[in-house]
Amino acid sequence: MARAASARGRARRRGRCGRCGQCALLACAAWTAGWVLAGALLLRAHPGVLSERCTDEKSRRILAALCQDYRGGALTGDLCEDLCVAGKLLYRRCLYYERGKKVLQADWRGRPVVLKSKSAAFSSFQPLGLLEGEQEEGGPDVPEAELLLMVAGQVKSALGLELPNSSLGPLWPGRRGARWRGQLASAWALLQQEEYVYFSLLQDLSRHVLPVLGSCGHFYAVEYLAAGSPHHGALFPLDEATGPLWGGQGQAKAVSDIALSFLDMVNHFHSDFSHRLHLCDIKPENFAIRSDLTVVAIDVDMAFFEPKMREILEQNCTGDEDCNFFDCFSKCDLRVNKCGAQRVNSNLQVICDKIFRHWFSSPLKSSAVSFPLQLQLREAVQECADSPRAAPSVFWKLRRLLQATQRELQGAEK
Repeated sequence: MARAASARGRARRRGRCGRCGQCALLACAAWTAGWVLAGALLLRAHPGVLSERCTDEKSRRILAALCQDYRGGALTGDLCEDLCVAGKLLYRRCLYYERGKKVLQADWRGRPVVLKSKSAAFSSFQPLGLLEGEQEEGGPDVPEAELLLMVAGQVKSALGLELPNSSLGPLWPGRRGARWRGQLASAWALLQQEEYVYFSLLQDLSRHVLPVLGSCGHFYAVEYLAAGSPHHGALFPLDEATGPLWGGQGQAKAVSDIALSFLDMVNHFHSDFSHRLHLCDIKPENFAIRSDLTVVAIDVDMAFFEPKMREILEQNCTGDEDCNFFDCFSKCDLRVNKCGAQRVNSNLQVICDKIFRHWFSSPLKSSAVSFPLQLQLREAVQECADSPRAAPSVFWKLRRLLQATQRELQGAEK
C-alpha cells in the first residue's frame, strides 16, 4: 500500500512537472511571438531601422562601378558621358539608402539633381531575355513589336495598367545605334523600378510629380528639391518663400498657399487620370515645395493606381487591422475572411490628419487672420481628419476657407 501511494505521488509530481514544463514552453513561445510581432510592426512603421549606412565612400564606389559598366558597353544613357567622361555630373553627397534603394545628390552642369536607383548594382536587375541570343552588336534585330509587348507587360506588372503603345514613348529608347544593346538593357533595368515608371509617364501630365531629367544605366536623375521634415516648424523649409516676414504673416500666407496646392494635388490625383492614384505613405519627407509653393511628390514608391490598389488590398483577414496597408485602409468581410478591394479612406483624409492638423490645430502665426475664420478652418480640418472618406463637401469647405484666409492676408498687406 505504501509503495502504491508513493508511486501515485511520484506520478502526480511528474504530471505537475510535465504540465509546468508545457506551461513554461507555451509562455516562452508567446513571449517570442510577441517580440517577433513587435519587431515586424517596428519595421513596417520605420523601415529605415535596418537600412544600410549611407556613406560617401560607398556612393562613390557605386558610381565608379556604374561607369565601369558604361565603358564596357553593358549600359548607357544620356547622362553617362557627363558622369563618366566629361565630369559635368559631379557627385556631392549621399542622401539615404533604404531597403536597397540608393539616393544621391549631384550637380549636373551647375544644377542640383538627385540620382536614384532601386539597387546599387546593374547586375541586380533581371536581364532582358530577348537579348540573350544576340551575342554581337550587329546581330539580328529584335522585332520592335515584340519589345513593345514586353514593355507593356512590365508596365502592367508594375502599375496594374494596360497602356497602348502610343503611351510608352517616355519609357522606350527610340533610336538605334552603336550602343543599342546597352540602351535596351538600361531601359529594361529602369522599367523594373516602379517610381521611375510613374515619374516618366506622369511628367507631362502633372506638375505635382518630378520629371525625369535623364539616366545612366539603372540610375535616373530628377530635380533636387528640399524634402519636408517633422523637424521644421512648418513641416517644409519656407525661408525663401516667406522672406523677411518669416514667423508671422509671411508664414501664414505660405502655409495657406501650400495647403491649397495640396488640395489641388488631391483633386488632380482623384480625377485627372484614367484611374484614381492612391498615396499610401503620406508624410512630409515624401513631398517638397517649389519656389512658387507648388507641392511635389518626390517619393512615389508607395503610390498605386486603382487596379493595383485593389489587388494589394484584397487579402485574407481575420479583422480590419489586417486590411491596413500603411496609409491605405480597407475593411475585413468576416463572412469570407477577405479584405475589401475598395479603399475606405482617402488621400484627403490622410493629408488632413498628417499635414493640415499640424498647421491648423492651433492659431495661425498672424493676427491678420480673423479668429472666427481660424476657428472654422480648424473645425473643418478636424472634420476632414476624422472622416475616413472625407466627403467632397469637406474638400470644398477647406478650399473656400483657405481662399478666404488668403484674401484676409492680402488685405492686411495693403
